[in-house]
Amino acid sequence: MQEPTAHAPVVVIGAGQAGLCVAFYLRRLGLDPGNDFVVLDRGPGPGGAWQHRWPGLRIGTAHRIADLPGMEELGLSFTTADRTAPARDIVADYYARYEAHYGLQVVRPAEALGVTNHGTDLVTRLRDADGDELAVGSEIVVNASGTWGAPFVPWYPGRDDFRGRQLHTADFTGAEGFADQRVVVVGGGTSAMGFVLDLEPHATEIVWVSRRPIDWIDETSDANLEGRLDAVARQDEAARAGRALPSIVSGTGIPRSRRVQQGIDRGVLVAQPMFAAIEPDGVRWAPGARVDGVEFAQADAIIWATGFRPELRHLAPLRLREQAGGVVVAQGTSWRDPRVFFAGYGPQASTIGANRAGRFVARQVVASLSRIRAARTG
Repeated sequence: MQEPTAHAPVVVIGAGQAGLCVAFYLRRLGLDPGNDFVVLDRGPGPGGAWQHRWPGLRIGTAHRIADLPGMEELGLSFTTADRTAPARDIVADYYARYEAHYGLQVVRPAEALGVTNHGTDLVTRLRDADGDELAVGSEIVVNASGTWGAPFVPWYPGRDDFRGRQLHTADFTGAEGFADQRVVVVGGGTSAMGFVLDLEPHATEIVWVSRRPIDWIDETSDANLEGRLDAVARQDEAARAGRALPSIVSGTGIPRSRRVQQGIDRGVLVAQPMFAAIEPDGVRWAPGARVDGVEFAQADAIIWATGFRPELRHLAPLRLREQAGGVVVAQGTSWRDPRVFFAGYGPQASTIGANRAGRFVARQVVASLSRIRAARTG
């Protein structure tokens, strides 16, 4: 057991949207950044997962990016941000200014390696920029590590025998690298759709496949809002039951923006059913499965836009995971260890109510910290 080299009552792991929301409200509730709580972030700079997105992704083509609480005090809003600049640059800039304005003193790069018990406290082991391992003791840990570090690639027969290039959304850096190539894009969400549109001027052939039919919806329709609310409810139900979290996009559909509609009209955004197997030189469908009847497509590259899973490996020593595959989280708190809170997990991962969830978690943390201190002094 590594002894703590530093101590803070609260450790927040992650400085993306969820972590910064919690930090903002902890500060507003009277906790001092850097002393009463410390925010650890493994990224090289501000921006959360957005700093790793590909340059071609713009604010107007990405999922809606929610403003952080108190951002209006800086005169900033993603709704009025430059839609011609890379989204990653906008988010990184806004988050950096936000952190500085509120003095959140985010420690980075600080990669969380593991959280363990140390008597009544928790110890978070981390690796700093020099590769040295440190340990921070705390009464409470707020996990806001998100999903970017846990990309999901499903297994299909022959996947490991493919001779071309395979990459996940997390590895995508731009469409220019696929010039004159035949590309298969896998996934039924907005990232897959975006890849298809970005690849159109560069690749010689694009085949888009999805496990389920694409549910196109109008951006402003009631069905769009209802689908998102239903997806959040399903995430909440799974989190409370300790099951693996379901896909958000399967319940929300893809908004039919002007750019998307133009792609549909050009015949570019046509999703084929999922292939049955991967061969060294391409992918193969079951007989009669593909819309045009062709059972094999040659491919130079496969892009897996198949989503992410919650990044919880550093919490493994606490044994929070259930047999059903998830972690039981209710009201932002771990059922197995009430000292561990989750921000940006399950229903909180959606931009719907993300700031409200950060405020709620912060209040829970402060109340729990008061109870812990009262018990130790009483």
